[in-house]
Amino acid sequence: MPELEVMIGGKGFQVACQAGEEHFLRSAAAMLDAEAQPLIAQLGRLPEAKMLLMAGLMLADKTAAVEDELRLLRARVAELEARPVATRDVPVVPPQVTETLAEIAARAEAMAAKVEEQVRA
Repeated sequence: MPELEVMIGGKGFQVACQAGEEHFLRSAAAMLDAEAQPLIAQLGRLPEAKMLLMAGLMLADKTAAVEDELRLLRARVAELEARPVATRDVPVVPPQVTETLAEIAARAEAMAAKVEEQVRA
């Protein structure tokens, strides 16, 4: 089991993790450190436990806000998915239009046949 040293609030901590999970540990430590740094800048030197507690609480607050937003967005997606799919009205072609087009096609074919006869003659 790999053991890494992570820096949080300017202090080093030895932390063990599962093999292959090192990048997750470094990422989580960086997030915690990002919360700890402003605390140290504002309040100065803090006891280690208090610094970690405050940074953890700030991170938890951000996580809770993101979870609330995610819950709202999932509800909105479910609402949108539950809506009936809008259908488009497809205009129906009246039967007389089809009949007229068939007549025009027949006339065009007849004319083409006459032209072919005249060309052969």
